[in-house]
Amino acid sequence: MSLRFHEIAESRHRILNPLTDDKLNLLGEICGITPETRQLDLACGKGELLARWASRYGLTGVGVDISKVFLAAARDRAHELGVSEQVTFVEADAAEYKDKPGAYDIVSCLGATWIGDGLLGTLDLMRPPLRAGGLALVGECYWPTPPPDEAYESLGITRDTFTSLAGTGERFESAGFELVEMVMSNVDSWDRYVASQWWTLSEWLQHNSEDPDAPAIRDFLNQSRRSHLEYGRQYLGWGVFVLRS
Repeated sequence: MSLRFHEIAESRHRILNPLTDDKLNLLGEICGITPETRQLDLACGKGELLARWASRYGLTGVGVDISKVFLAAARDRAHELGVSEQVTFVEADAAEYKDKPGAYDIVSCLGATWIGDGLLGTLDLMRPPLRAGGLALVGECYWPTPPPDEAYESLGITRDTFTSLAGTGERFESAGFELVEMVMSNVDSWDRYVASQWWTLSEWLQHNSEDPDAPAIRDFLNQSRRSHLEYGRQYLGWGVFVLRS
């Protein structure tokens, strides 16, 4: 799916993951954030995590994303919460973004491990800017139960992209990280994240039927509904894993 499709589908979302407001707040509490905390959020989307935690806990941080649309929303949200002086949003490819080594107490990447061509590659990207003893927050999918073969094509992923929950833990260990906490989504979280995009896309199509991308967006909408109802809702899990190197 193109970046523009993401921007349209998630135009009404504030959190661009299957994570509720309460669980985002819980994650902040787990991390023990203080005004001295510095955070780097890779593929930050609309910046809700940084802006909210800056407002609630007083942290400072940097968010990196490739989407001008999402970054504009992130800056608006920071202004709305009165934290524009605490958080900075940078337009860049998160896979290529460089910062001072060991500069951050928390480095996060929620639901975007494609930036490193998968979980292990993304952890490699997150390690250099993370201080010794700091926390890495990774939002990642997993298989609660093994899916049927046809699910991979329907969901648009390869067989080894994700693994079981235990297998995900093993991947963390192989990368030199210890899993110390986690905040998991559920079926309702997935519905609110995925199904609400159907409404947004349907309305966009009603008002933009002559747009050159309209046929492709309609195909995406149809595929999204089918794959979620048939496979994703039953077989695909998601959570934020709190790691220490």
